[in-house]
Amino acid sequence: MRNTTADGSLNGKVALVTGAGRGLGLAITRALLDAGADVVVAGRNGAALDAVVKEASSRAQRAFAQVVDVASEESVDALVSAALAEFGRIDILVNNAGVLSTVPFLEQDAGDWDRIISTNLGGTFLVTRAVGRHMVEQGGGKVINMASNFALNGVPHHAAYSASKAGVIALTKSLAVEWARYGIQVNALAPGYFTSDINAELRADDETLAKVLKTVPSRRMGDPDIELAPWVLALAGPQSGYMTGEVIVLDGGMTAQ
Repeated sequence: MRNTTADGSLNGKVALVTGAGRGLGLAITRALLDAGADVVVAGRNGAALDAVVKEASSRAQRAFAQVVDVASEESVDALVSAALAEFGRIDILVNNAGVLSTVPFLEQDAGDWDRIISTNLGGTFLVTRAVGRHMVEQGGGKVINMASNFALNGVPHHAAYSASKAGVIALTKSLAVEWARYGIQVNALAPGYFTSDINAELRADDETLAKVLKTVPSRRMGDPDIELAPWVLALAGPQSGYMTGEVIVLDGGMTAQ
């Protein structure tokens, strides 16, 4: 269930969200729009991004779409240039774009490994560097990286994904220290299982879903609109001004086991 109450807490702010056309990225984008921010929605699927812009326009909110390959430096630079041309500033960056594969480590080929690392970790590097240059000149900003609880736990058949997200956490902490002097806060969210289209196939298989939920103390998946997106708003707002380099785990108790 989505909370569509516009609170205006981010009025005048501009956010850039990667992987914004679906899943967690879409929930995050809608929450930022509801909070009053203008949002640059970036991702691979142009039609999905255009649908977000249309939805925002119908509610008198401002969104701008840009197709991007976060693993491409040229594509990322074009994204940031387009965002600045459209809105003139970027106050909030949400690095959400990511891919995964489920495969035994000894069966994973180098191409698949490189695809996951270059998108999840390399993409976070490229986008954060491009936006960070602007934030330093601007005198502040908020960077919110989507990590994963898989970076904190041993999860079979997800070595590349886990490694990429562990890298995102290390990058978050390093940049938090390096950029604190510029008024930039860098934090990460580490979600576990949340309902989204990326796990629709898993949720459609009752037997597999039951096995997965047995690993979650709360015995359910999280709701991205209610239990994830509000954390992004908190990290994007002034209340997180003295908080940087932190990783907030949202996984129904999995990491606590």
